[in-house]
Amino acid sequence: MPTRFTVLGSGSGGNASFLETDQTRILIDAGLSGRQIRLRLAQLGRAPETLDGILLTHEHSDHTQGLKAICKKLDIPVYCNRLTADELRFRLKIDLNIHQFVTGEPFEIGNMKIENFSVPHDAQDPVGFHIKTPDGGIGILTDLGQTTRLILERVREAKTLLIEANYDLNRLQQDTRRPWSIKQRIMSRHGHLSNRDTSEAIENLANGSLENVVLCHLSSDCNTPEIAENSIKEKLEKLGIENIQITVSSQGEATETIIL
Repeated sequence: MPTRFTVLGSGSGGNASFLETDQTRILIDAGLSGRQIRLRLAQLGRAPETLDGILLTHEHSDHTQGLKAICKKLDIPVYCNRLTADELRFRLKIDLNIHQFVTGEPFEIGNMKIENFSVPHDAQDPVGFHIKTPDGGIGILTDLGQTTRLILERVREAKTLLIEANYDLNRLQQDTRRPWSIKQRIMSRHGHLSNRDTSEAIENLANGSLENVVLCHLSSDCNTPEIAENSIKEKLEKLGIENIQITVSSQGEATETIIL
């Protein structure tokens, strides 16, 4: 069976993705409710009981809120770094089967090799991932305020990239619901990526092995799937690049499964 990648749901209300090879099945973040994670896995013919691990980018609730429901009865290994683990133990107050990794040091889950690296975001010790499978790599860049040269180099060989396109700059600036201090945080280097930031990152990676890009973590107020997708496609069209498939994830349903 080829490697398969599905974003179960993504947005400000919760984020979770499912990755499986012929030997290994993992969640990347568990920010949907336990019920929704179980439901959306069932749509793929899978269940939490079959998971070999849950891989966490950071401790914010929109990436971890489903852990308690899923792990209360199931002894699923949870992979995260020390500061993320400390925050989870304090907040969730349940015994998790935590497998701590050291930020920057690779490790393995089944036949997946997990490379991790620091990203700038207002969390304890947030990371991105390059998950290497027998069929190619998956880069995970969600919740970061900027993509540095070092970060882009860490995912350059990825075949599929999950990357946030959180906001459209004009929509954020014109938003009347958010105070200026919140807007500053979102736009800061420890906040989130704008559509323009994401377009520039994809442009930088576009001449390598990249075949699929999944846009995630779209703001429901300050972005739309159409605006986000068009900003990326316009950039790629100007470069004459036609071989990258763009998918936009949503909060309400899983994406189509990408087969590596």
